[in-house]
Amino acid sequence: MASRSVHLVGSYPADDTRQAMTTTANERGRYLRSLPDGDVGDRRNWIVHIVEAFRRHPDLELARHGDWSGYDNRPLFKVKPGRRLSSAAIDTGHAAAAKASYLDFREIRTQNALDQLTFQVGIPGDLDLGLFTFGTVGAFTKRTLFRDALAAEMGEIATWSQRDVLFQLEIPVELIMVATAPTPLRGLAANFLAASAVRLVAAAPPGSRFGIHLCLGDLNHRALKRLTSTAPLVALTRALVRSWPRGRDLEYVHLPLAADDQVPATQSTFYRDMGRLASLPPDLRIIAGLVHEDQGLEEQIRILRIVESYVGRSVDVATACGMGRRGTDAARQALQRAAALAES
Repeated sequence: MASRSVHLVGSYPADDTRQAMTTTANERGRYLRSLPDGDVGDRRNWIVHIVEAFRRHPDLELARHGDWSGYDNRPLFKVKPGRRLSSAAIDTGHAAAAKASYLDFREIRTQNALDQLTFQVGIPGDLDLGLFTFGTVGAFTKRTLFRDALAAEMGEIATWSQRDVLFQLEIPVELIMVATAPTPLRGLAANFLAASAVRLVAAAPPGSRFGIHLCLGDLNHRALKRLTSTAPLVALTRALVRSWPRGRDLEYVHLPLAADDQVPATQSTFYRDMGRLASLPPDLRIIAGLVHEDQGLEEQIRILRIVESYVGRSVDVATACGMGRRGTDAARQALQRAAALAES
């Protein structure tokens, strides 16, 4: 393998999961440590399909109409009068989707002699699912329902995968909240949000393997927030590592250093706060989400060097978010760029 690994965040433009895994494994498999199934079809837009399914849920009704044309134009739900929503009545579909792809994953891994590969399954944060379903207030009052439902999904996956699956905790809402908090309150916000986010991790079976995907949003290939420095990323990352529960392995943290509609910043001062990541455990992989096909290779190499100079070690590389909202050509270009950066 190259000195750096390439990380695939999740979604990839393909007709089905087998095609997505075959394409990425064939083209860049030797750079990968884990392989997602591509989150194809309805899953390409992260949790949109889960929230949309609540239109048919017997215990819920629309509180606000929305068509997902923007972050402020999405549907919100409420519990019907006289009904009670339970975690057992929430089916996010993660276990079923993972099981449907896992046999293909094992076959593709064997065909390509990629013994190092682990099957990667993205799991949204419970606060994130709560906010996109019920709005800000409901996100906090009903997040336990989603936590229990997601924990059940992970438990089901663990029954047939053992340690051949790595769960990727995906928490854009927490990052946006930390980035939005006033600077004097940023640390407090990061500590509170991290401590509550990892309760979902603690609810997973002992011995579960995890990575973290911090995100700035990618609805309709547009970020919700643009950072002016890496300080929010650093604050939340450090808080998550401090709060991490025992008995669940944290293998990497993926940091978005671009937005999929915005190339990485070129000023070295933007990355200065990443020096505070130098004290993280040496076996915790830091993944720089800076891969962007619309920025020149030499510029991207220069930015990668800046990042590594601050954190004091080599980092792995990835796009800022999944590639499912890209076109096929753009996704292939991003894969090529990631490999070039891994080799640089």
